[in-house]
Amino acid sequence: MNQFAANLLLALIWMVFFGGYTFLSLTSGFILGYGILWLLQPLTGVRSRYFLRVYYWLKLIVLFLYELIVSSLQVFWEVVTPRVNARPAIIDMPLDVKTDAGILLVTNLISLTPGTLSIDVSEDRKTLMVHAMFADDPDAVVHALKSGMERWVIDALEGKR
Repeated sequence: MNQFAANLLLALIWMVFFGGYTFLSLTSGFILGYGILWLLQPLTGVRSRYFLRVYYWLKLIVLFLYELIVSSLQVFWEVVTPRVNARPAIIDMPLDVKTDAGILLVTNLISLTPGTLSIDVSEDRKTLMVHAMFADDPDAVVHALKSGMERWVIDALEGKR
């Protein structure tokens, strides 16, 4: 059985057992089911990438929220202070992510982060044009995006490292 389906089934059983049909009971059941499936791995002999993928998805969500808060504060500070620190530029970022879902997720995460905007993906899908509000060093911006959001997306989608 698919590990995610088994985890979801355990979460639903948890909800029925306690009679609470809320998002909180589903979430707690899902966490408990995850722990049970993880502990049962040695007994079943099934080694699944599911557990690593869940870790990478949680990492992606938490780190994106952190980047969202930091960049929001940076843009806010730029707006409320009289001095102009922004040095906008359009930067070409080579893409390591290859799947359509990966490219879509990277471009959307970049666009959702204040101060950056995905403009276009090249026809060969190897380059992403990004407008960055704070691009004093374009190479540093590309490095930050590649080692940050793009790496997190690749890890979450592939679940291996």
